[in-house]
Amino acid sequence: MPGWNATHIPDQSGRSAVVTGANSGIGYVTARELARRGASVVLACRSAARGRAAAIRLRAEVPGAQAEFMPLDLADLASVREFAAGYAQRHAALDLLINNAGVMALPYGRTADGFETQFGVNHLGHFALTGLLLPRLRAAAPGARIVNVSSGFHVLGRIGPTDAGPTDAGPAGSGLADPGGEHGYRRWTAYGRSKTANLLFTHELSRRFTAAASPITAVAAHPGYASSNLHSGASKLEGPTLNSRVAALGNAVLAQPTSSGALPTLYAATAPGVRPDAFIGPRFGWRGAPARSWRAGWTLDDASGELLWAASEQLTGVSYAALPR
Repeated sequence: MPGWNATHIPDQSGRSAVVTGANSGIGYVTARELARRGASVVLACRSAARGRAAAIRLRAEVPGAQAEFMPLDLADLASVREFAAGYAQRHAALDLLINNAGVMALPYGRTADGFETQFGVNHLGHFALTGLLLPRLRAAAPGARIVNVSSGFHVLGRIGPTDAGPTDAGPAGSGLADPGGEHGYRRWTAYGRSKTANLLFTHELSRRFTAAASPITAVAAHPGYASSNLHSGASKLEGPTLNSRVAALGNAVLAQPTSSGALPTLYAATAPGVRPDAFIGPRFGWRGAPARSWRAGWTLDDASGELLWAASEQLTGVSYAALPR
């Protein structure tokens, strides 16, 4: 693992991949490097114009690459279902699902289905997408992997069981404490909750794959402090404040480039011997070659994982019937 970089990606010829949010930043680099090693890549993006432009750019940078754009809006479950159905019509199997897309530190808002935006996009959209694509992942197994891109900022927001009583702001009867941060909304806490949800989802998915003796591997990754549209977008939302200026300066001076920020995801997706439920990030926390990353203990809590899973099935209407508890 020391010194691991994109040149160490094993040959991906004959393999298929879906990368969400692949029109720019870490998602684009992830898709490009997988295509460079021979994978057939679907760029799943919300913007048709940017998605098509990214696919054209990728094929120009990697002559002969198999790359196509398909529309996917994770803030709209109808779009998620349309994407999954369209993928199933065009592809018999799926080897790599890279749940990379996300939003960060947004003012309070709601998705098309009424969920808090960050929880809805970062977790629920990917939960639904993964469940709907599970038959194609099973068709590609063994060797199929799911990579959920989380963040070190997961430490800002915990998701777990709540005490019985009227304080439960989660889905009715779920016993889950305010997963979307609806009460006293704080944008960074809500972002942290959504990233905790990514890790809890990975943990519970791994437990269920093990129980079902499935050869599919679910892992998580984070880019550390990487220059990306997430950071710049959060700064733009805050306006010309001191905090946003400091963030912009840090992004310009301290952040590693997207080519480095994508390495933990690429390692998690392709390196031999990656263990289920691993969390891969930069060696030094915020930058460096891929390595096993520290994670908060609550992201490994079985009870919280089960509650989040049940709530997510209820909210999205997507059932993982093939993976019972």
